[in-house]
Amino acid sequence: MLFTSLLATASVVGSASAFSILSPGGPNLWWVAGSENTLVWTCHDNPPAQTFQLLLNNTSPTVLTSAEAILANLPNADCSQSITTQQVNLAPATGYTLIIADQTDQTKIYAVSDQFEVKAVGSAFPATSATPTGSSSVSATASGSGSAPSASTSTGSGANTSSATGFKTSLAGVFGVAAVAFGML
Repeated sequence: MLFTSLLATASVVGSASAFSILSPGGPNLWWVAGSENTLVWTCHDNPPAQTFQLLLNNTSPTVLTSAEAILANLPNADCSQSITTQQVNLAPATGYTLIIADQTDQTKIYAVSDQFEVKAVGSAFPATSATPTGSSSVSATASGSGSAPSASTSTGSGANTSSATGFKTSLAGVFGVAAVAFGML
């Protein structure tokens, strides 16, 4: 099924608590090409299903022409998953998003990550402390060459966004992906 037709009928399943992707996403939580990378989500915040599938998308059709299924049977109870180079070949670029969808129906989208970058092979990973956790504020300092920018993120609600903001972010991500898929951006 082409991803454009998937997005034409996609619906985001909302909930009172924000089920969301914590990492990667945003300017301080990137992945590295040619490496094992980790996906982290809020598995305890009103999970939509016990298992789901994971898709990778990019805003640029020169990077990915359509969303690519990475995993078909991702168990929610794990709260994180290592993504290997055998599961996906990542090209260094910006504009990536991850999509958690129903295991059998890709049109039921449960969460969309914030956009993130895949850095070149051999780049430094973000500090482990940069990934938001379920209960407290997180302060992180990125490491690498040059100056080290620092960021502070409050996660008092157990996610990197509030329920309302997380749902709006998910909707914005889905519609942004749809706009790209239909050539509107």
